[in-house]
Amino acid sequence: MVAMLLSSGAYAQVSPAPQSSPDASADEAITVTGTRIRRPDLASNSPITSVTDQEIKYQGAVNVESVLNRLPQFTADANENVSNGSDGTANINLRNLGSNRVLTLINGQRLLPQQATDLNFVPSTLIERIDVVTGGASAVYGSDALSGVVNFVLRDNLDGIRADVQAGVADHTNDNAYVRNIISQRGFANAPRHVTDGGKIDANLAVGKSFADDRGNITAYVGYRHTDPVLQSNRDVSACALQNADDAGTALECGGSSNTPFGTFNLRTGPMAGNRVSNAVDGSRTWVPYDAKTFAYNYSPTNYFQRSDERITGGGFAHFKIAPIAEVYGSVMYMRDRTFSQVAPSALFLGTVFNVPCDNPLLSAGQAATLCGPTANTNDADATGTATTKPVEIGYRLAGNGIESRRDFLRHSDYRYTAGVRGDLGSGFSYDVGYLHSLVRLDETYMNNVDNVKAQKALDVVNVNGVPTCRSVVNGSDPACIPANVFQAGGLTSAAAQYLFSESNTFGRNTQTVFSGTLNGDLGKLGIKSPFANDGIGIAIGVEHRRETLLFTADAVAKQGGINDADGNISVNEGYGEIEIPILQDKPFFKSLTLNGGARYSDYTNRQDSTGYRSKFNAFTYKGELSWEPVSDVRLRGSYNRAIRAPNISELFAAQQVGNVSAQDPCAGKGANRASLSICQLTGVTSAQYSAGSIFDCPAETCSALGGGNRNLKPEKGDTYTVGMVLTPRMVRNLTLTVDYFHIKVNDYISSVPADLVISQCTGGDAYYCGLFHRDPSTGQLYGSTVAGGYIVSTTYNTGFLKTSGIDVTADYTVRIGGLGRLNLNMVGTWLASSVAEPLPGLGSYDCKGLYGYSCGQPSPVWRHVARATWLAPQGITASIAWRHLDSVGLSSLSSNTFLNGSPSVINAKIPAYDYFDLAGTITIDKGLSLRAGINNMLDKNPPAIAAGALASFGNGNTYPGVYDVLGRTLFVGATVNF
Repeated sequence: MVAMLLSSGAYAQVSPAPQSSPDASADEAITVTGTRIRRPDLASNSPITSVTDQEIKYQGAVNVESVLNRLPQFTADANENVSNGSDGTANINLRNLGSNRVLTLINGQRLLPQQATDLNFVPSTLIERIDVVTGGASAVYGSDALSGVVNFVLRDNLDGIRADVQAGVADHTNDNAYVRNIISQRGFANAPRHVTDGGKIDANLAVGKSFADDRGNITAYVGYRHTDPVLQSNRDVSACALQNADDAGTALECGGSSNTPFGTFNLRTGPMAGNRVSNAVDGSRTWVPYDAKTFAYNYSPTNYFQRSDERITGGGFAHFKIAPIAEVYGSVMYMRDRTFSQVAPSALFLGTVFNVPCDNPLLSAGQAATLCGPTANTNDADATGTATTKPVEIGYRLAGNGIESRRDFLRHSDYRYTAGVRGDLGSGFSYDVGYLHSLVRLDETYMNNVDNVKAQKALDVVNVNGVPTCRSVVNGSDPACIPANVFQAGGLTSAAAQYLFSESNTFGRNTQTVFSGTLNGDLGKLGIKSPFANDGIGIAIGVEHRRETLLFTADAVAKQGGINDADGNISVNEGYGEIEIPILQDKPFFKSLTLNGGARYSDYTNRQDSTGYRSKFNAFTYKGELSWEPVSDVRLRGSYNRAIRAPNISELFAAQQVGNVSAQDPCAGKGANRASLSICQLTGVTSAQYSAGSIFDCPAETCSALGGGNRNLKPEKGDTYTVGMVLTPRMVRNLTLTVDYFHIKVNDYISSVPADLVISQCTGGDAYYCGLFHRDPSTGQLYGSTVAGGYIVSTTYNTGFLKTSGIDVTADYTVRIGGLGRLNLNMVGTWLASSVAEPLPGLGSYDCKGLYGYSCGQPSPVWRHVARATWLAPQGITASIAWRHLDSVGLSSLSSNTFLNGSPSVINAKIPAYDYFDLAGTITIDKGLSLRAGINNMLDKNPPAIAAGALASFGNGNTYPGVYDVLGRTLFVGATVNF
């Protein structure tokens, strides 16, 4: 990325890493993100972008991930606008290489266990700045810093009281005429014309006191944040599930789920085996052919577009200098976060096979005959075969009658402790010995969900004196059972539905413990320096021991759904060193020439106590950086980093389970657009199934995939090159321009092959990818809730490579405008040259530059920028306008690359360029009070409407939250008081 060496840094919102003045004392030496060497005159050789606390205020941000997601170097990851499948965390994705490849720090130390990182933990009001270092930094910080490092620098030395409060709300006009017409034509309810919702409030208090002639300080803080939920029914783009209206995708229409409130059945036996039928709309116990136009259920309205959330943070920092040789320090940080995700009401879902007795008195005679054929005889209980059970898939949505939506109650409790001692050893040497321990606890309760064990009991019904009664009531195994009449629309009573529900609970515990020691030295104090330089050689050497653990458990109900326990731990011992050599200084054409190098050796031990499994490996990482300043106006820099990322505990030891993925089975149905018989046979389809067209489509374009850990994973290896230039021309005062080229390649990257890529490559004739299909043994389907059903094999392993390259440009200029104050112009932009993935070694690759959807996931614009103009008026008044730009992107399935070929679309072939404008202002009443207010997305621009099946990786509500503003215009006001 980019860095700026600004004399006007006080006004810039995106600035360089802070640097001390050349004549600063040793006590004033600061830590620069990206290096462990500490010297008063140190400047980073690595490109760094710093986001100031002022930028956070101008955005009105209460979620720190949203601040970073605006920068062109980041792609949105887990965030508050993701509901279905969310774990309640917030993450960041640097260079679109994945959130697991960026290392997140607080004041230079690891935030939380890498597999459980959550930016909700960071107290936004204490942020002084956020430093972002691009490319591999494993030689400095160890594993996980493969795409770069994000360091939250907090105010931990407060002397006084600081109170801050902010409130915000979304104010949106729903005026997408195209989507509203689609919804009206389908007979669904449109979103209200105007909504004011999504309220947020954030209140924080920090108190600090220096003592003992400023040798010591204690700073404590507490914070509270609340976010109101937003339903998808409140926005045009998300009020129904959009899908292509035809095979060519010339238009969109409202789709839906075949798990309907009327009741849908995939018949496996009887005279209509292989057909999908539905209960008649009129409520009669009659089965009619299923038709999506008539029966499909609109599952979107009750889904959350913004999750409800309540967060409490608290903690403190302390340090005391006993003597120059010994300063003790420590911190305690805590977060309690409670969030709900919400999706449509539960169902007896298609994909689960239930056994229904042919003499079930809730079946009509016609239904029994259709299900059971000759074994059906509902009028003669003694007839041979009438008690026979028949397998059937049932899709019956428990909607109406006061039935609530499914809710996932996610409860995080995070703790982080640090302690250490540091000091000056004299002769230019200093040390820092520290301890860090963090604990992440996730308790998850899934509510209002159908328990399939209960559902089976409720379908096993017999006639007792003319009263339909559960067999489990008759034999006493479950006296609470209530028969489930799923054989007519509206037949399921509220009491019967409530019986079917069982909460499921899972519990996760992740810990991280770090012992570290670093010795810093300015060898210039000992006379060790280049004969052509004024400054001496700087060094840093150290050791680190790190241990991470995982314990995941599930209750019996969760295990029924295929979730299993998991455990594991990783232990690593490391030694590292770094050296900074000023080679030339103050010579003609060599104002300075500096070389930096570093290396780290890591020894890993992985263990899983539940199985007795152990493995070991080691890794070596290194870096080299060169900075040349021919004159004061120009600095040229270049770097090479060899980085690694060891597999985290989840990637190694997470239990395998089946989950949902957006995809379509290429062999389902009877249409002419199916894949050929020969291709389908490679996926496990029999010729009889193909001829009969008896394989059912995945419901709501949602198939199943098998995911989970792999104990045989090895580390990823990354190579990063950067070449850049910093211009600070003396003739144009307060102007800084930086240009940096980056190139990152990750080999053996740890991932799974996306389900839609497996499907597209199989339909292209690749037998390997066809072999990743696991079809339901009895039906050939590609969906199901457990490993007994159908799925795409998408487990974790070392795949091929990821590669990205491009150019970052940053400009900053501050100019006086007479008596009106100053004007600051600031811009950071990224031109993407490539974003390449090779899913499997030697089997081809694809470039997602300028594309989105399916295998490419979230949009990868060729050019993105954020520009801001800020007027700094006299008397403490500022006014600032920001311009956010994202280039247009095309649908990946229309690419000429065969790896990306897939479902066509005319209507979603291209997302046009997006421009957002934000306005903010601040006013300082006196030294103790400042007020702020702002409007984001002033023009209330709607997000793009995309067919749900084309979405991937954090898509939600027919669009990409985190990339585009999904709530529309937002307004905020805030105040800061200092005492």
